[in-house]
Amino acid sequence: MKPDTTLPVLIAGGGLVGLTLALDLARRGVRAVVLDQAASVAEGSRAICFAKRTLEIFARLGLGARMLEKGITWNQGRVFFQAREIYGFNLLAEDGHECPAFVNLQQYHVEAWLVDACLAAGVDIRRRYRVVGVENGADVRVSVAGPEGTYTLRAAWLIACDGARSFVRESLGLDFLGQVFRDRFLIADVKMQADFPTERWFWFDPPFHRHQSVLLHKQPDDVWRIDFQLGWEADPEVERAPERVCARIRAMLGEDVDFSLEWVSVYTFRCRRLHRFVHGRTIFAGDAAHQLSPFGARGGNSGVQDADNLGWKLAAVLAGAPVRLLDSYDAERVAAADENILHATRSTDFITPKSPAARAYRDAVLSLAERFPFARPLVNSGRLSRPAVLADSPLNDPEADDWPGAPPLGSVAIDAPVGEDDWLLRHLGDGFTLLVFGPPFPLDAPAVRCLFIAAEPVPGRADVLHDRTGLAARRYGAPIGGCVLLRPDQHVLSRFVRYDAARVASAMARVVASIGVMA
Repeated sequence: MKPDTTLPVLIAGGGLVGLTLALDLARRGVRAVVLDQAASVAEGSRAICFAKRTLEIFARLGLGARMLEKGITWNQGRVFFQAREIYGFNLLAEDGHECPAFVNLQQYHVEAWLVDACLAAGVDIRRRYRVVGVENGADVRVSVAGPEGTYTLRAAWLIACDGARSFVRESLGLDFLGQVFRDRFLIADVKMQADFPTERWFWFDPPFHRHQSVLLHKQPDDVWRIDFQLGWEADPEVERAPERVCARIRAMLGEDVDFSLEWVSVYTFRCRRLHRFVHGRTIFAGDAAHQLSPFGARGGNSGVQDADNLGWKLAAVLAGAPVRLLDSYDAERVAAADENILHATRSTDFITPKSPAARAYRDAVLSLAERFPFARPLVNSGRLSRPAVLADSPLNDPEADDWPGAPPLGSVAIDAPVGEDDWLLRHLGDGFTLLVFGPPFPLDAPAVRCLFIAAEPVPGRADVLHDRTGLAARRYGAPIGGCVLLRPDQHVLSRFVRYDAARVASAMARVVASIGVMA
């Protein structure tokens, strides 16, 4: 790349979020340059719990089937208090979804597949390069240090996906809002043959780790994730020592269990975010923008959803849409971060009581939950990741119609079986989509893809999806002739009780000044 060339997009950070964004942009005709100081993909499993919405995003990007095949699928969880199981739960009790509630899969697998997909799509990934300077002006000038020395790149947009210790964030003098909790946790990835079911098991105050908590998850390749609460006074260096980690695992599993350590880390709970995610020509995503305690699997999932939200908007702006479209990324993903921080903070407060009174309350709730279902919603071992409903998005159509059971504006599209062996979300693509419920009829749509969701099959019509079970119509609550307009990131933009081309065009015009830009 010549020093005087201005790149459309420069992504600092080639981890899960940066690579997801780069692949999404490449599919939209924008070839980003990705800088990452690491020589390879993530070391250790890191983010392992990929939620249903994240799996749907990766399915759109072409990686979904691979993740479902390799990953450990789970919908069930169990909660223990001391030596007793107090209850179990099912996160996806209803059938008729292609993706499960969660798949456990080591982050390094997903990153490796993202790298392959990015390279195939023409993304320029530069390993062992790190950002050492940022000038955030009318464009962005980034000083880069790597194997070939130090040089400067110019970009129309810099996307900071460089993690919790973001150099870009520090170089711009930006601080986090929120708190760091006075507690530490140990992650141990353990390779072993074990007969635990593929469920999430969480212990409060177990006999093998008194007055603390423990979490157990299964990963592929006979690897198990175990999280031990340590307390604030624990010395991270001491706790990482293999003999110390192995002693804790033997206390949990028994002296005769054969295992080996694959990866060990110690972390501190953090629940905080930047005040804004968009700063001139620099935009923050993932851990560079927000940090969350890991219980609830909100970190990696929210970062992927940042990329999903940003990709189509950034591509549209580069194609001529108003720059103010990116203000909606800030509004929507800050609100989503606040929702995640609220849930993560409540989980942290329940898992790590800060006073004798708080511990007494928690233990009373756990005891009640064993016998009485009403108490179970009060137990908080990590409210598990769900996609944010962008209810206050400036993009939502204020003139949208409503009906009983209608999906909320800003919510994500709901999957359902269609045809003989197919799924609704597979047909949405990367652009705007109008779902029309009922038999097909001629329509003069603006720059939007139309799909009819019909009770009867129509051979030879690729734009007609057979709602053979009726689940699609029921899940959208749609009347015959009703329409749901979806954004390129599959969030609900508007609803119409009957098709009206002018109203569809008006709803889309709220998103960009020229509808044709984003067709």
